[in-house]
Amino acid sequence: MIQSTKAIVINTIKYGDTSLITTCYTEDYGLKSYMLKGVLKSKKAKIKPAYFQPLTQLNLTANHNNRGVLNSLRDVEVSHFYESIHTSIKKQTISLFLAEILFSSIKEEDKNSTLYTYLETSFLWLDTHANISNFHLLFLLNLTKFLGFYPELENANSSYFNLLEGNFISYSKQHTVTGSKLLQFKKLLGINFDVLHQVDFSASNRQEVLSILIQYFELHISGFKKPKSINVLKSVFS
Repeated sequence: MIQSTKAIVINTIKYGDTSLITTCYTEDYGLKSYMLKGVLKSKKAKIKPAYFQPLTQLNLTANHNNRGVLNSLRDVEVSHFYESIHTSIKKQTISLFLAEILFSSIKEEDKNSTLYTYLETSFLWLDTHANISNFHLLFLLNLTKFLGFYPELENANSSYFNLLEGNFISYSKQHTVTGSKLLQFKKLLGINFDVLHQVDFSASNRQEVLSILIQYFELHISGFKKPKSINVLKSVFS
């Protein structure tokens, strides 16, 4: 069936010498993978390899097959040309990192308009703002709302946060965060990107909170893989 939808590129790999396989999160059909046959061979092809960089926002027309089968693209155009994401080293690093996170986290092949809107608006915000050193931290935390394990804020004044259960408790047990690390983590709770510049993290604070969030994802998402780009991210924001 030929269908059109907005989409965000999550992952692209080379297939053979001339082709690509790209995975996109679509607005209308959830997670979809596409075979781009011969796209690396023809310089005059309508579909360009450059369209499939991480987090690129597209309008695409595709032949969507049954689940679990690679789909084919009929037409593609960039819906929003980023101003800075693909030229800023910091934003490029964040993009690669978040694309890996999304590839490990999103499994659903069903429409989820609220998740798509969150991704779309978040990346547009990243593209148009300069103070982005903590963007990936808040993005990950707020992403858990759509994945089903955002922290329960009841008893948020308690001394421990239980990563396994996603709640605040008054005693220590396995997979808990406490002390100064918990204080830093709490700075992100309940805020949006427009007040992110008010969050004061040192480089070490930023890495501590990132480590907490990665562990949180590992505990809640089956098969989650720690991103290969995490060390580059830490280096860029150290």
